[in-house]
Amino acid sequence: MHITANFDAGNIDVINLDNKKDIQLAIRPDFGGEFFQWFNFRLSGQVGEQYVLNILNAGEASYPAGWEDYQAVASYDRQHWFRLPTFYKDGTLTIVADMEYETIQIAYFAPYSYERHQDLLAAVQMHPLVNVEHLGETLDKRDLTLVKIGDGNTNKRNIWIIARQHPGETMAEWLVDGLIHSLLDSDNATGKLLLDKANFYIVPNMNPDGSARGHLRTNASGANLNREWLNPSLEKSPEVFHVINKMKETGVDLFYDVHGDEALPFVFLAGSEGTPSYNDRLARLRDRFSDVLKLASADFQSEFGYEVDAPGKANMTIATHWAAEHFDCLANTLEMPFKDNDNVPDVAMGWSPERSVKLGEASLIAMLAVVDALR
Repeated sequence: MHITANFDAGNIDVINLDNKKDIQLAIRPDFGGEFFQWFNFRLSGQVGEQYVLNILNAGEASYPAGWEDYQAVASYDRQHWFRLPTFYKDGTLTIVADMEYETIQIAYFAPYSYERHQDLLAAVQMHPLVNVEHLGETLDKRDLTLVKIGDGNTNKRNIWIIARQHPGETMAEWLVDGLIHSLLDSDNATGKLLLDKANFYIVPNMNPDGSARGHLRTNASGANLNREWLNPSLEKSPEVFHVINKMKETGVDLFYDVHGDEALPFVFLAGSEGTPSYNDRLARLRDRFSDVLKLASADFQSEFGYEVDAPGKANMTIATHWAAEHFDCLANTLEMPFKDNDNVPDVAMGWSPERSVKLGEASLIAMLAVVDALR
């Protein structure tokens, strides 16, 4: 029996491997020690044997409520991800794996690796409407990359989409993957019409350092990027610093920040209602976007979500709030679950990469519904 997390986005510490029915593990915290919940490791064992893995520090994780009704994901081929029996009790998360093959990868959610990220950038750059732009370097000297889709016509709307400010929220890049490919599909009338009306600026991975390091929420300096938008710096949060500079250069008419939520078993939007300049125009746009997204995807709902900020009480260090206020634009954070989606449950798969991809495709329909009214 062997367990390793020595690979891209790997995270686990092995405490004890003496008993296959009580394998003792711990999640390694993000740099700075404030956050942890993401795990991602490979178990090698014997076919036909059952292994019981106990993550002993789960009760100390950033979002203990995230373990309730949660099932870990696993894959034998790193392509198809399914759920494993998982139980949370007395601060320990227990995962049960019945081995069908010698090696299984087990993770908090289906990983979207840095190599896959590079494959995405390489593939889309070959489309005639795509330009891949280097915005700057991260603290670990990785590239922060912008995918520009459109002809750059200044009379068109400018739509900005960012994902994975929190690197462990891998469903966000799965969604962007689906959205980009749908937008570039020559047989997709929604994408073609949108590109007649708008230029797209997409950052598929805002936090490549945290992604590669196996962090849940922070970059290489321990910064939570979604609390850096009011005053980013090259020393602490270069990712936000570079993106803001580019946003100011292009302007923003619609902003879409894609995330995952550990605790809530729903897909939902968090808007900019609490920003100082929120107005009736933005409220109408948000309602229209939400209503159409509900029609485009039964996975999306608007009954459950975060408590709406009181007028003028929004946290302006958050990307959606900063963008809405700075550009007077429609700005939303989209949240997806790590668990199953209670709106349309799937016991075997739960929320999945495939459903994230489909939600990316559906998001384009909601964008088309509002694009003409953005200005």
